[in-house]
Amino acid sequence: MTMTQLTIEVPETAFAAFKQTPAEFVRAMKITALVKWYEEGKISQSKAAEIAGISRQEFLEHLYEHKISPYQLAPEELIDEVG
Repeated sequence: MTMTQLTIEVPETAFAAFKQTPAEFVRAMKITALVKWYEEGKISQSKAAEIAGISRQEFLEHLYEHKISPYQLAPEELIDEVG
């Protein structure tokens, strides 16, 4: 897989605010973005896990930590599934 490196500017105080090293901060920021994009239906669990470099099970654990449902069904779809 070809990788592209991105550079963003973050104030030094951000690391202290989150009590993280720069590497931990970057990893958390990436996973948090992927969790949000999953919640919005923009990305699948498998693709998010691949981009994050973690297993799907680990991604599910991050969804749980962020209180995001692992199911991407609209209420109407859920009724159809159960009904």
